[in-house]
Amino acid sequence: MTQIPQSLESAIAQAHTATITALESGYNRLQVELVIPEIALQAQQLAYNFANLFVDEYGSGLKVLFPDTGAAALAKREWGETPFQVTDLGSNRTPMDTRVSQADQFFLVVAPSAVEVSQVEKLCNLAEDRPVVLIIPQLEDVSIVGIGYAARQLRERFLSILESSYYYRPLEDAVVIRTFPGLWQVWRELEGNKFELITEVPKKPLGEVLDRILSGDEENQEVNVKSASLGFFATMKNFLKALNN
Repeated sequence: MTQIPQSLESAIAQAHTATITALESGYNRLQVELVIPEIALQAQQLAYNFANLFVDEYGSGLKVLFPDTGAAALAKREWGETPFQVTDLGSNRTPMDTRVSQADQFFLVVAPSAVEVSQVEKLCNLAEDRPVVLIIPQLEDVSIVGIGYAARQLRERFLSILESSYYYRPLEDAVVIRTFPGLWQVWRELEGNKFELITEVPKKPLGEVLDRILSGDEENQEVNVKSASLGFFATMKNFLKALNN
């Protein structure tokens, strides 16, 4: 049974295990989603911690890409010498194909937003069968917001190929979590710092679907109730403490 992480470190460890499992299962376009307030402010540290988990396997073949040159330069200065490469997603002057070489084996993209979607899509095309992993992507709005042909094309062409190897989203009185290859789980908070697993679904529950699940109005849902010993406030206290350190 999936365990609700009690700290940022345990979430990263879960995400690493789930990502390895997904890669071994043949998935090479993955997302590690931690949908937590202010998490993007810790993108640099998260990227460093996550990248180091793959160093033993990929070494200098691992390339970490930030959304822009400023973020990449800051990471290089803060990290110093690293066993992996650090760069950015390119620009009009430095197109994406200058960021990819034959020596690259694994691409880790840090906190891409809707602004960088086209660059990430180009990276995925250039990477061919090499893994591309997006850590804390800010793309949920892209997938659920946008009316018109262009938005539909983007979803069908690119966003639909991304598999969430790990997803963690704490809400006020619930948690949504997915650890590959498991289903999407929704846990509801109980008294005494406990959670119950109220349902598992095959697709990411968002918007009205999630609202119906939490209100108990989801039609034909199979409710599978189990308990966990960590409540929302304890979870968020640990996460926010880690973010502020």
